[in-house]
Amino acid sequence: MISGSVLYSNFGLKSGTANINGAGQVPQEVRDVSVDDDVVMGNKNAKVTIIEFSDYQCPFCRTFWKDTLSQIKKEYIDTGKVKFVYRDYPLSFHPMAQSSAQAAECAEEQGRYWEIHDKIFGEQEKKGQGTVSYTLDELKRWASEIGLDVSKFNQCLDSGKYKAEVEKDFADGTAAGVSGTPSTFINGRLVVGAQPFSAFKAIIEEELKKK
Repeated sequence: MISGSVLYSNFGLKSGTANINGAGQVPQEVRDVSVDDDVVMGNKNAKVTIIEFSDYQCPFCRTFWKDTLSQIKKEYIDTGKVKFVYRDYPLSFHPMAQSSAQAAECAEEQGRYWEIHDKIFGEQEKKGQGTVSYTLDELKRWASEIGLDVSKFNQCLDSGKYKAEVEKDFADGTAAGVSGTPSTFINGRLVVGAQPFSAFKAIIEEELKKK
């Protein structure tokens, strides 16, 4: 179980949120949230933009990745209707979250951002449920397994090159009202927690119908 407060919604444990301060869900109002310079999955001109603020070691973020994002990708991203952006929100009580976020940025230098994104979540899924422990050496091994130039990747990660970039994501998320993960904005409309695909589908469809 997470060594911090956890927000439970009426969807139960799977739709919970790893939370900094135990605050309730943020009201679903439209927020001004930037994609910054982060990697975009999908059609950059898509009508709907989804921005997820996430923590690589958060079990609820892993649930969202496994159960919901996969369906969003199939139905909306791959069809050009939605573009998706992952922004980092590493929580202090997840010791590998910051390093994992930096690792993803280092992988992007080699054009492999989404591959390591999936690899980090997927390898934790193999290890079990809840918050999963792993090491820096394992991160580097996973990078090798997806075919990255390990020397360049390790040098990037060990240098802390992207620490400031990750911290900027966190600050931007906090400014937008994020207090836990995953927090996802659909055209600025906030969805808190690892909600089921149906919750996202309803909002996406509403946004697609707008002029």
